[in-house]
Order: sequence, then structure tokens, then C-alpha cells
Amino acid sequence: MRCHPIRLGLASVVTTILSLSAAQAAPVTVDNCGDTLTFDQVPERMVVHDINMSEMAFALGLQDRMVGVTGISGWYKTTAEFDAERGSIPELAPKYPTMENLIAASPDLFFAGWYYGMKPGGDVTPETLAPHGIETLILTESCIHLDKSRPAASFDLLYADIVRLGEIFDKTEEATQLVDDWKARIAEIKASVSDVEGKRVFLYDSGDDKPFTAGKYAMPTAMIEALGATNVTADMDTSWGTTSWEAVAAADPEFLILLDYQSGGGAADLLAFLKEHPVMSHTTAVKNEAFVPLRYEELTPGPANIEALAKMAAAMKP
Repeated sequence: MRCHPIRLGLASVVTTILSLSAAQAAPVTVDNCGDTLTFDQVPERMVVHDINMSEMAFALGLQDRMVGVTGISGWYKTTAEFDAERGSIPELAPKYPTMENLIAASPDLFFAGWYYGMKPGGDVTPETLAPHGIETLILTESCIHLDKSRPAASFDLLYADIVRLGEIFDKTEEATQLVDDWKARIAEIKASVSDVEGKRVFLYDSGDDKPFTAGKYAMPTAMIEALGATNVTADMDTSWGTTSWEAVAAADPEFLILLDYQSGGGAADLLAFLKEHPVMSHTTAVKNEAFVPLRYEELTPGPANIEALAKMAAAMKP
């Protein structure tokens, strides 16, 4: 029996479409702070908290799946690039969202983290959202707040999150390519660095009585160590937290990372404070005004980490 070539071609196309549909409909299971999270279909209505996680979603072109963002305007001034990528996606809450904020948007997925939109024991948690049909994807860096057995910070925090998003939204190939590109760029940046091996670095986020800074499990520690330098607060057994000025001054940092919130005087105000501080004013970094200002999204897990690393490398060169 002879088959008509056009009919055979149509049959082939239909078979291909059905195969693709079946592949997309297959359940996808990802790690979620040591637990598993399974999706029977690609989420259609995602809400994302914070600039850094929003930029992860933008990097995969997920704007058409986003029905809202939270935690942006209440803390930060955004860049023109961020605003352009966000487009008309509404902000549901300027800081932490409430249950009412989220339920009103009817999302099927909330991408957030512990102290990135959620607090342990708070009103908005994976457990409180689940009865409303809302799954929660948790930022990997933040898992340390509930699981103290997590490994120290590395760029795997960023890589794992972008790959998970890719798997969930049927964009695994795009996510894998992003990770490969980031790894290549980091290798290029590291190759450009010299004479910073072991350089003592202190990140100053905020705080007068006690500095709020990055510990063992925070992304800045991974960034500092990627350049061969040392975070003087890497012994803090947390991601982000406070320490004492005396402990920081005793470590005599040679270089500063100043978090520039783009509000008020930003990094300039932080440096002015350190220059007047009774113990920090005597440290090598402050006396030499050796610092780099970086924005919040450059220091929390997200695509901006990569070029922030380049800024650090350039500023740390002798």
C-alpha cells in the first residue's frame, strides 16, 4: 500500500506535536531545601519576590508566566534595565507580601526564600500557601535557616536555582546554556586577577551598633573566595547576620564591599560612617578607602552576581 506523501508528512507532524505535548506534561520533580517539589504541568501564574529572583526569571524569559512581583519598591531603586524587563508585571506588595496580596493574584507558584519574602513561623510559608493551591519554590541560599547541614556558599547556589527554574518551566536547555556561559565568564574574570590571593575582605551591609554582613552560607562569601580572597566574617555560621565591630577590626580587612541601596547616600554614607568609627577607622581598608559599591541584587543570588564579580576583581587590583 502506497502512502500519500502529504498525508504521511501531516501524520509525522501530528506525532511530533503529540510527543512534545506528552514530554511537557510529564511530571517534573526538583529539590526544594532537601524536600521534593513536583509539578504535573508548567506553572502559568508565578509571583516572584525580590529583585534577584525576578532577574533569574527574566534571564529565562519567564515574564509571560509572571502575574506579579513583591518586595521591590519598598527597599530599592531599580535600574532602567530591570524596569524594562519587568514591563507591565504588577508589584503586589512593596515589601513582604501578605496572604491577601498573594491569594488575590491567584498564582500557582511563589518563588521566594526564608527572609526573602517569608519568615519561619510567619503568615506566608509553603505550609500556609499550599491549601490555596500555591506551590512555593524556595531560594537555595536561604535553606540554611531551616537546615544547618547545608554546604558553605558557592556559585552552585545560583546554578542550582536557574536549573530548577529551567526544569519547571520546560526551559532546561536555556538554563544549562546560561550556567555554561556564567562559568566561562567567571573563569575569564578569575584569570584577569592577580595579587589578591588571601586579601582580607569585609562586606558592610548596614547597622550602627553591630554590622550586618555576610557569613559562611551567603553568596558574597562565594564571590570573594572565587577571586582567591578571604571573607573576614566567613566563620559566621549563617548566611546573613550580625557580628561585632571589634571582631571585624581585629581581622583588619584590606578591602571593603559596601552595599549600595541606591537610597540616601548609599555606599558613600557607609564609608563616611566607617571613617568616623572608633575602631574601624584604623583598619587598612578604611584608611586606604579601598572599596567597591555593589547593589543588593549583585550580592544576593542572581544573574547580576557575575558582572559584580568583575567589578570586585577590577577594584581589588593593586
